Amino acid sequence: MEVKIVQQQYNPLLKRKELAFEIKHEQTRGTPSRLEVRQKLAEQLKTNLELVFVKRFETKTGTMTARGEANVYDTVEQAKLVEPRHLIERNMPKEKKEAAEKAEEPKKPEKPEKAEKPKKEG
Repeated sequence: MEVKIVQQQYNPLLKRKELAFEIKHEQTRGTPSRLEVRQKLAEQLKTNLELVFVKRFETKTGTMTARGEANVYDTVEQAKLVEPRHLIERNMPKEKKEAAEKAEEPKKPEKPEKAEKPKKEG
C-alpha cells in the first residue's frame, strides 16, 4: 500500500493539518481499513497515531486507487473538541471501541415503587 499526500495545509484556528491523500493498493487487492490508512499517514508524517483522524476515503470503481481526507491535530484534547463523536468512534481500533461502549453503557434506573393514592371518603 502506497500513500501519497496530494494536498496539505495548516489551519491555525482549529490547530490541525488538513490533508488530501491518495492510496494505491494493488498489493492488498482490497480497500484498506481505516486503521491501516491512519497508521500509514501517521508513519509518513512522523506523528502519533492518536492525532490522525481519517474523515473519509473511497476507492474509485474499477481501480486500485483510493482518495480521501484526513485531519492531523496538534493535541488529542483539541481533536476531541473539534471532531464529531462519530468520526472519533470510526477511527478507534475495535478493542478500544468495545471498551468505550462498555464504559458508557447507562445503567437502567430502578423503577420507583408506586405510592398508594389516598382513598376518597365519601
